[in-house]
Amino acid sequence: MNLSDSFFKRVEDKTNVKKSTIVNLAKKLQGNNMKDEKTLREVIHELSQMTGKEVSKEQEDKIINAVVNDKVPNDLDKMI
Repeated sequence: MNLSDSFFKRVEDKTNVKKSTIVNLAKKLQGNNMKDEKTLREVIHELSQMTGKEVSKEQEDKIINAVVNDKVPNDLDKMI
């Protein structure tokens, strides 16, 4: 996936999370199985803390279900 700097800029503007942090999280996911629930929960918690946005147990479960069942849109750039 080739993400442009403008994508990272929009994410940073909305979340105050720097590109380097996003890249580090992506590397963590790359090194692990994207279907691994434990890894996904860890990443969700890290993102929640970084952005100051609380993620309920129900929201977390929905996110994990979407990722595990390949229901995540392919074009993330359009989501931001």
